Amino acid sequence: MLLLVVGMVVLFVAGIPYVLYLACQYFVPFESPARKRTRTVPVSIVLPTYNEAEIVESTLDRLCSLEYPAEQLEIVVVDSSDDDTAAIVRESIADRDAPSSIVIEEDDRGGVARAVNRGIEAASHDVIFRTDCDSRLDDDAISHAVANLSDPSIGGVTGRQIDVLGDSELEESYRDMQAGNQALESWLDSTFIVHGPCFSFRKDLFEPIAEDSLADDTEIGVTIRRAGKRVVMDPAMCFTEVGVSNIRDRRARKDRRAMGLLQILERNRDLLGRYGLYGRIVVPFNWWFLAISPWLSIAGGALVILGLLTTAPPLGGAAILAFVGFVLLGQYDRLGPLQAPYAVFDAHLSLVIARIRLWREEGDGTWTIDTESRELLE
Repeated sequence: MLLLVVGMVVLFVAGIPYVLYLACQYFVPFESPARKRTRTVPVSIVLPTYNEAEIVESTLDRLCSLEYPAEQLEIVVVDSSDDDTAAIVRESIADRDAPSSIVIEEDDRGGVARAVNRGIEAASHDVIFRTDCDSRLDDDAISHAVANLSDPSIGGVTGRQIDVLGDSELEESYRDMQAGNQALESWLDSTFIVHGPCFSFRKDLFEPIAEDSLADDTEIGVTIRRAGKRVVMDPAMCFTEVGVSNIRDRRARKDRRAMGLLQILERNRDLLGRYGLYGRIVVPFNWWFLAISPWLSIAGGALVILGLLTTAPPLGGAAILAFVGFVLLGQYDRLGPLQAPYAVFDAHLSLVIARIRLWREEGDGTWTIDTESRELLE
């Protein structure tokens, strides 16, 4: 009985910050807090690529057709491929009068962070728009980015993922909850997590990021906040990203993402208590969500099951079967209204795995191509 009670208490403690954050979201508008002003300024789009031959031309076509003057755009491609990606980029851009382009071919594959550093260094314009080859921006995404950056207090702006190609309810549930958190944090001060596929910022605020960074986008956001400017999420600045794959590849992608966020937290411990509400509320809550509560929730769940097994074995056995079914059905998006709670559990599992992998010093700045998901973009 004691194990059961302790487990329930641990789960309750782990869940309190989530309830608090969800409650606070009802009191803030789901919109950017920036004082937006419509304008047109030169923008450099930085696009790191690796073996994107099958989708890079469609990506460039999409970027060139955005509702933003092409003559005001520059596309900077940093390529480390061993296929024909760079040649396809050059051929595709050569046939267009605008936008202008810079293609940097790397001799070896050094990871996303190095590619982003080189791309931003080579960019000609003060406004940078960071995106990925396997994502799609809404037509007005760059216009919204520029409007947000017209506010002198804003140094960076990230967008909202509005669709998950492949109809993955697991990814959609996770992204919806994350968008709510980002909106709240943006109104409080700055959001901690930003999205690499849709992230714009001022070049003069950028500092080269560590080449072994596993979350280059969020690291840039932290650097901007250190420079005294805010980073916000604008729900009107939308993008789409693939989110379906086999279970093994999806697990690897989520675990790597979790490793990057934990890495950034650990490397920026000195943010706690500093930089206004960012260091007093936003960062501590992200420490709780990303580094503490995953262990508490898993430990609490284990204690509850163990407590049931010792006090009421039939109930304990039923709880184990229910948990196994919960996981199996959740992986295949078959939980209906319970899919959102499963998304939280799945994120916690990734964060625990990520913490263990970081302890073991696994992972580098490279990423694995998910060919199954990319077929959706061809």
